[in-house]
Amino acid sequence: MKLKRRTAGQAKGAPAWMVTFSDLVTLILVFFILLFSMSQIDMIKFKAITESFQEHFFDFYPSMIPLENPAAVETELPENNEEKDMSEESLQNLLTEVQNYLDKNGLEDVIIANRTERGVVLVLQEQVLFDPGQATLLGDSHAFLTKVGELLVKLPNLVKVEGHTDDIPMSSFRYPSNWELSAARASSVINYLIANHQLDSRRFIAVGYADTRPVISNDSPENRQKNRRVEIIISDPKYSEDDLAS
Repeated sequence: MKLKRRTAGQAKGAPAWMVTFSDLVTLILVFFILLFSMSQIDMIKFKAITESFQEHFFDFYPSMIPLENPAAVETELPENNEEKDMSEESLQNLLTEVQNYLDKNGLEDVIIANRTERGVVLVLQEQVLFDPGQATLLGDSHAFLTKVGELLVKLPNLVKVEGHTDDIPMSSFRYPSNWELSAARASSVINYLIANHQLDSRRFIAVGYADTRPVISNDSPENRQKNRRVEIIISDPKYSEDDLAS
């Protein structure tokens, strides 16, 4: 009996040469990736190539056509005069209470309270809060800071605390310069207020100015004493956080 020869079926998949070709393309791609990773990008050439691609490949995308005479629309938000008046009244009440407290306790010479465009500003001399060269609050400072904290609980205003020093260089292990000392003193005041009155920490800004913002020339021991101070600014509502930080 004559055996019938089996015909070979059609080969499945891609031709054999395609496998070799894909390997070659892969090797070339790896080669250029290595070259790219070992070279520095010329940003000017890179930008030119990018713009070229945009011009040739993305021209078909629609773009917005500006109007020749666009109508100017000005929207003015109505001022809430009632809220503004209430904020001003609250700050004035705070100032009055602080001044009465200072008069009652004989602290007018070492703590000054006044109203400025920034808000209510309390200026505390160094001897009220700290020992020289230190940033740990004295026990005698707690009574006044407690009074301030009780008043801040009633207000939503932002509070900036600034630390200031005189021009005598500071050098210690903990405070290498007046910058560290002034910032640490501002932070100590804020930490006390937050810890003892559950105030929101996001309301506070601590800044150390060292000797860069004296209130008077550092030409005598008395004047240097006036420059060593901490200022607490209860901000006017029209002042933002960025304004206070400046």
